[in-house]
Amino acid sequence: MAVHKLNLDDAFDEVLYTLIGMHCTLEDYRLAYLLNKHLGIALIRTSDLDYNNGKASYSIYEWEDEKQLVTWSLVSNISKTETLQQIDYKSLFDTQQNIIKTSHLLTEYKTVNYFLKIDSEFSFSKEKYILDSILNISQIATAYSIDSSQLKSKDNLIFS
Repeated sequence: MAVHKLNLDDAFDEVLYTLIGMHCTLEDYRLAYLLNKHLGIALIRTSDLDYNNGKASYSIYEWEDEKQLVTWSLVSNISKTETLQQIDYKSLFDTQQNIIKTSHLLTEYKTVNYFLKIDSEFSFSKEKYILDSILNISQIATAYSIDSSQLKSKDNLIFS
């Protein structure tokens, strides 16, 4: 019996996108407002991203530019969940303790607070213009482009 082998490597092209990492201490809604103002976009909050059966939840803001057929996504990199943990030692007082667990969407970039994912690959000059506009926001400490081909956990950036 003959064996047929299908090679699907060329069938699925990798989606091209621009990824920008941002360091800041702002709340997500405030950052979305400032990005809307400085970049001329209209990010709005959508349902949160849930990973590990609800153990980690990341806020996400999206905007679809129908004119240029580009989707902009602002997603938090940090998720903090509070759980009660039983304490083993015997005490007269409360035997439960609140533990806050921190998880990251992209573990390679634990210091990044937010990612701006633009589902289109821009020219270098357009990407530099976007970065310069973001860096002009005084509340953002720094922002830089991230090479998506080097990411180990790039599957976490698939939102839909």
